[in-house]
Amino acid sequence: QVQLVESGGGLVQAGGSLRLSCAATGSIFSINFMAWYRQAPGKQRELVASFTSGGSTKHVDSVKGRFTISGDNAKNTVYLQMNSLKPEDTAVYYCAADIQTTQVMGRWFRFWGQGTQVTVSS
Repeated sequence: QVQLVESGGGLVQAGGSLRLSCAATGSIFSINFMAWYRQAPGKQRELVASFTSGGSTKHVDSVKGRFTISGDNAKNTVYLQMNSLKPEDTAVYYCAADIQTTQVMGRWFRFWGQGTQVTVSS
């Protein structure tokens, strides 16, 4: 059983900061990719930032210079530092990870967190 547990969402004023955390727990053999997605009301889920086990990161253009993804491979944890938040960043943020479990070796599965609400007031 694998779980992704997110924390750190909340309500903040425009220009403020939040830090999201996502910890993967359970029967994990290996993780090669972790990412943050977000979904605003009435919109499709979009990839915000990603982090590979090799340390490569990517950020969507709309958050470049404001958000930073980082990871701790030893803790199976990924973070999203969000600065200079804007009302348009309001969404439910989801953590995702591609994981090999100890029960099914040799195959990668995509796991999702339950989501954490981020609300930015103007």
